[in-house]
Amino acid sequence: METMSTMTGLKSSADVLFLMLGSVMVFAMHAGFAFLEVGTVRKKNQVNALVKILTDWSVSTVVYFVLGFPIAYGISFLKPAGELLGTSQGYDLVHFFFLLCFAACIPAIISGGIAERAKFWPQVIAGAIFAGISYPLFESFVWGQNATHMQSLFKSIGGAEFHDYAGSVVVHSIGGWIALPAVIILGPRMGRFIRGKSHPILVSNIPFLSLGSWILAVGWFGFNVMSAGNLEKISGLVAVNSLMAMVGGVLAALIAGKNDPGFIHNGALAGLIAVCAGSDIMHPLGAFAVGCIASILFVYGFHFEQEKLKIDDVLGVWPLHGIIGTWGGIAAGIFGQKFLGGMGGVSFISQFAGSVGAIIFAVVSSCIVYGLLNKTVGIRLDQEDEFNGADLSIHKIGAYPEDSIR
Repeated sequence: METMSTMTGLKSSADVLFLMLGSVMVFAMHAGFAFLEVGTVRKKNQVNALVKILTDWSVSTVVYFVLGFPIAYGISFLKPAGELLGTSQGYDLVHFFFLLCFAACIPAIISGGIAERAKFWPQVIAGAIFAGISYPLFESFVWGQNATHMQSLFKSIGGAEFHDYAGSVVVHSIGGWIALPAVIILGPRMGRFIRGKSHPILVSNIPFLSLGSWILAVGWFGFNVMSAGNLEKISGLVAVNSLMAMVGGVLAALIAGKNDPGFIHNGALAGLIAVCAGSDIMHPLGAFAVGCIASILFVYGFHFEQEKLKIDDVLGVWPLHGIIGTWGGIAAGIFGQKFLGGMGGVSFISQFAGSVGAIIFAVVSSCIVYGLLNKTVGIRLDQEDEFNGADLSIHKIGAYPEDSIR
């Protein structure tokens, strides 16, 4: 009996450690979001990028702890510490930490789209609403306490449940499609389009941009592999599929993007975003193909968004996270099939329905939140503050204070 108790305790401890290590890896990805944005925006907005990501993370932690996690999973932490620890070494607590890292991706994704002209506090408020209420509600229907009923609906429609192993749709598609109305409501940056003609604004720092991409890519293996939730369910297939999708994204962007470093480094992310949903059921060659297609969709989607639709999405978060996240959900229903070397058990119809449902949910949520904020407190900096840059206008200091003095 004592041996059984010891083994149970060791298993609980191993699962807590496993998920804690995954949490730290995904937490580190937020540094990747920060540096990806810092390298893309102009020097006068770099401090703002860093402060936004850290502030959004901190606010997301509080609202997801108090509201979001209980909405998604029906587990409240408003009880004595001894009860929180329970008999599982506090597994629910570290599970919260891991899933918080996913929830906090939503405002981090949005940040890249609205960069250089958004007011600070309205975006913090918007991020709190999305991380604390909107995102957890959708999360509950796919992974959480309301999943049984929703998955039964998908199964009745398509013959299988909606499959999103690590969040192509739940995290990335939701984040990217929430960002789209915000970017449109804000309008383009000053000078981006003049008399209908496009005037691209150059990125400020390729090394910072590439650093952000590398940090995100490394952390992604925690994002995908540790989505197993406990040690006994860990899958080497998920790890290798993530790798293959990433390099597929890089190589496709190398060709489609004509050796542009911005597209190449974002191509890696496109592959990783797309493979999240089906990383546990695809063959590695299928994952490679998914990453290649995702990267091509991003390169041409970015051009279409910027030059045809005239949408000034600074980091291209709608094509990168929104469109590619949607592709990832659908791709799981294609490349997860047994005739393409996958594990099976998925339905194209269910995957398509779930992916489209996410788009509708995200766009409606975003229009409500940003529409109300725009009509009340406003969400855009005035022209003088935007011209001077968010660093000086909001934070009263630039990224290179010595240069400012000189």
